[in-house]
Amino acid sequence: MIIHPSLYAQEDRTANKLLFSELGGPGVITSANFDARFTSKERFGFGYRLGVGFGFGKVKTKWVDHQWNYTYIENIRRSYFSFPAGLNYIFGKSNSAHTFEVGAGVTFLTQKVSLYYHQVKKPGHIIGFSTFMYRIMPENGGFSFRIGFTPIVGTSGDLRLSGAVGFGYAF
Repeated sequence: MIIHPSLYAQEDRTANKLLFSELGGPGVITSANFDARFTSKERFGFGYRLGVGFGFGKVKTKWVDHQWNYTYIENIRRSYFSFPAGLNYIFGKSNSAHTFEVGAGVTFLTQKVSLYYHQVKKPGHIIGFSTFMYRIMPENGGFSFRIGFTPIVGTSGDLRLSGAVGFGYAF
């Protein structure tokens, strides 16, 4: 019995999906994220990001002492989960790993918190964000790096200037 090995031509793949961890940015302290383009096999253009993160912030706690008929209000630090979701657009030159991302979205928080060091009037469960990121994402996949500016807007309209750095794998 003779077995003939088959040769398969390796298909050139265009990496348009990214799994990455991020320090700072829309996940507040740290997050794990998935990023992809809406058009399959395209590296550039419109896409989305979804993630889960972790943070901590001030939570206003209120309790009543019924014996003395007194109400206590205290700001304490609590940890919470964050869920960033956004839309983005990737710019770049074909055959280059260097790209630029512009995006915006919302982050949902599991605690009603204030993300700022000073008191704000309206802590909340939702924050808005924008992203301006330099990305290294090889055309055929592999190690990816992101760094950039990510302003965050709280429920009271306060602006927090923030940055982010991320590492991941493009496929």
